[in-house]
Amino acid sequence: MSLTKISPVVIFTSMGLFVLALHGAVDRSATLVQTLTQIQRVGMEDVRAKIARAQAAGDEHAVKQHAAEALGLSGTQAGLPDVADPDIVVGNRTLRLTPTQRDAASVLLLTEIQQRAWWRRATKPTELKHALRETAEVIRACLAARRADLASPRARQFLAISEECAQFMLQAQAEAGTGVFPFPAVRAGQGRAFEVAERFLAKVEQDGKSAEVIHHGWIAADPYADGGLQFDNGLAGCALFELYTATEDKRYLDGARKATDWAATSATVPNWNYNAFSLQLLSQGFLVTGEKRYLTAARRKFTLGVEPGQLTAGARAGRWMDGHNARPSYHYIIVRALISYVQALPAEDRVAASRVLAMAATRDASSNAQGRLTNIDSAIGAFSAYASMQPAIAGPSASLDLLEAYVVAGLQTGRPPCGPEALGLLLERSASRK
Repeated sequence: MSLTKISPVVIFTSMGLFVLALHGAVDRSATLVQTLTQIQRVGMEDVRAKIARAQAAGDEHAVKQHAAEALGLSGTQAGLPDVADPDIVVGNRTLRLTPTQRDAASVLLLTEIQQRAWWRRATKPTELKHALRETAEVIRACLAARRADLASPRARQFLAISEECAQFMLQAQAEAGTGVFPFPAVRAGQGRAFEVAERFLAKVEQDGKSAEVIHHGWIAADPYADGGLQFDNGLAGCALFELYTATEDKRYLDGARKATDWAATSATVPNWNYNAFSLQLLSQGFLVTGEKRYLTAARRKFTLGVEPGQLTAGARAGRWMDGHNARPSYHYIIVRALISYVQALPAEDRVAASRVLAMAATRDASSNAQGRLTNIDSAIGAFSAYASMQPAIAGPSASLDLLEAYVVAGLQTGRPPCGPEALGLLLERSASRK
């Protein structure tokens, strides 16, 4: 196992909290993959069931006790991803978006979104090939690109697209009828999300629960406390809160609040990243509305559904112990949710949550120092959120510089090597430089 030393990168001094000194050993073994034995896998399923029961009972002590049991079962493989981390090498680390390149990238982003605008051609939900997480990403991409240049004629176009997507999502929410931003009830769809939905729908059908779960072609309820609906609901709700902030149109606030109300009562589950989507939405809901019940629900999601799965010691401290959530994409989803949660907390309550966040933020520090990346989109989202925290926090700029250099190199070939929101956030970052 190859280890290295790194310097401090996360400093919370402006928030009056603490400095996390990162002089410990960090695992650089990106090729290691969690491969549990059959006995371990069976044991893990049993422990997951115990965690789920403890979460349903609201028993924080029992959740942490069973998480410790899972850690013991994982042994030395705790915190390893269940698929190998990508090893993305950044050739020229000094590349940055120039004003001319930023303008060209903005045009490219707008053009690609307009060409892909599937929500304009959408038919009934059972035939959709896309999920609402995609329209949520387009909204946030457009709003970031709009902020990058409010004086440009494109700013109006980006806002118009955001509102188109919002109207599509609000219609889906109304058809679902439960407050949740739903998932299309598509059979035999393509992609990971639709494969998961297919298994869910097959069980619903087998158990005779179709009428309870499927409303107007949308998956609108979760009778098994699976937790998967938290994904799209969290992203869509956060996107609408952001759009409301930009427009002050109460339609978007109303839709976001319905989604947040749903998240406040949704089941907390053993898949930590599912809970993180609701954690972020509940935190954003409190920040926008000031309603304390959202912060209360966010605390519950954090203590029962996010914090217990994190490793707190060893070479992989800061990661989530199971192979699925140790993947960098899901890891940075959790980081982004934690940022919103820390921002929502009163100053006197931030220390414990900030410690979890600070440990998590160091996941790829040694890799980044060598000019290597393990994730693009989720990492850009997380570190951009870090950089925009108020009061400002030192630390994410070096990682964002590396990510920006990689994206700029890709743009020079004519194709952005990242998703629309990641590109929008980099446009906004570039525009903010003096």
